[in-house]
Amino acid sequence: MSKIIEGLKYSESHEWVKVEDGLAVIGVTDFAQKEMGDITYVDMPDVDDEVSAGEEFGALESVKAASDLISPVSGKVVEVNEALDDTPELVNEDAFENWIIKVEMSDASELDALMDAAAYKEHIGE
Repeated sequence: MSKIIEGLKYSESHEWVKVEDGLAVIGVTDFAQKEMGDITYVDMPDVDDEVSAGEEFGALESVKAASDLISPVSGKVVEVNEALDDTPELVNEDAFENWIIKVEMSDASELDALMDAAAYKEHIGE
C-alpha cells in the first residue's frame, strides 16, 4: 500500500504539490517511485526556467524505465533539490520528503484541477 499524505494535491501523472510560503513544492508520489523501482537519475529544470501545467519539466530514470515528470502547475522554478543530483535514490527512501522543484505559481487556481488524497487513492486503486 502506498503512502498518501492528506492536505497535498495530486496529479493523474503521479506528482504531488504542497503549497508552502506561497510556493508550489513538487515531487513524485510514493506510488510512482515504487512503480519505477530504484531511481538512478533525476532530470530537473534550471532555476528561473518556466514550467507549464500539464507539460513535461524533467524525468525520472530507474533501472527499469524512464518516466517524464509533468508539472501540475505553471510558473517559474525558484529552487531545485540539488541533493538529488548526487543521490537520486532519496526519492525511493521518502518520496514526500525529497521534493524535486519549487515553483512560484503564476495561477494558484490551477491547484483546483488536482486531486485530493482520497481521489488520488481511488485513482491508483488503493
